[in-house]
Amino acid sequence: RVFGRNAAAVSEALRGAVATLPVDINPRPPRRNSFEVSLVKEDGSTVELWSGIRKGPPRKLKFPQPETVVEALKSSLA
Repeated sequence: RVFGRNAAAVSEALRGAVATLPVDINPRPPRRNSFEVSLVKEDGSTVELWSGIRKGPPRKLKFPQPETVVEALKSSLA
């Protein structure tokens, strides 16, 4: 449930920042106990916006603040 709530908050923030941005949650089976956010560009390349794999404990460090991911997205699109 924690992963789902955080995924919903991040996807909502991303859609708010770039209205035309398609957001997919877990298009492939996720890694166990991980939270990652990636941008797939039009040319097929992937840019990692957030990875909580090497963060924590405590568990809350594995999840980003939505604003952090939005800033990473904006810098990747610039």
